Amino acid sequence: MSNSVAIGNLHLDPAKLLLIAGPCVLESEELALSLARDLKSLAQERNIDLIFKASFDKANRSSLKSYRGPGFEPGLRILQRIRQEEKVAVLTDVHSPEQAEAAGEFVDALQIPAFLSRQTDLLLAAARTGKAVNIKKGQFMAPQDMGRVIEKVASINKNILVTERGYTFGYNNLVADMRSLAILRRFGYPVIFDATHSVQLPGQGDQSGGEREFVPVLARAAAGAGIDGIFIETHPEPEQALSDSAVMIKFDKLPGLLDEVLAVHRAVQGQAER
Repeated sequence: MSNSVAIGNLHLDPAKLLLIAGPCVLESEELALSLARDLKSLAQERNIDLIFKASFDKANRSSLKSYRGPGFEPGLRILQRIRQEEKVAVLTDVHSPEQAEAAGEFVDALQIPAFLSRQTDLLLAAARTGKAVNIKKGQFMAPQDMGRVIEKVASINKNILVTERGYTFGYNNLVADMRSLAILRRFGYPVIFDATHSVQLPGQGDQSGGEREFVPVLARAAAGAGIDGIFIETHPEPEQALSDSAVMIKFDKLPGLLDEVLAVHRAVQGQAER
């Protein structure tokens, strides 16, 4: 990682693992605050950086029947409360230039969803807020093609994260190619691996399916490939979650998984320093 990136008051330390975590979508203020507190404690105990992530609106849901979130104003109010009370950096998705401009007043980082990663107006609007921009690589894009995407944001704002979340592999399946992480790092910005969305099985009826059991496998492999951060959606009861229930990690399993990822991450760093 060659470029220094700031997310709110958090200045990313190349020696530390970055954790981006939270529920897929905001379900209630109480749940979001509780998860933010627990994630903050978990990160502090392990001396890792944390960005709390949750969506106020999931505009790319599979079905009209799917829960999208509390909406723009109620959702941003919850995220702002977490940011102010828990003193953690907060990230959320935006789906239009108008959303990006308004949401930038309430959060520390804006996330460009994978399906929208080539939308120039959205990328530039997010960049103009001055907030950090986490760009998810499209499921339809080769990693080397992200260079043009990054250039769009970097023309205005160099606080950039780049996230790998798998590539479309035939119908209703994704594959996570570890080579992609090395290719993305060549652009000089922190590279994040999205361990939960990479095990999605898109298009399974009214909602995407997934293979949660492979999250630890891919997370450890990504740490071995040399990532700067890990993205993990989590929930106290994933089976009851209103979005991405098939892939989110149960919160009480997260500490053990993080310890495994950290062990690999530190071993790789030790090798690099020799």
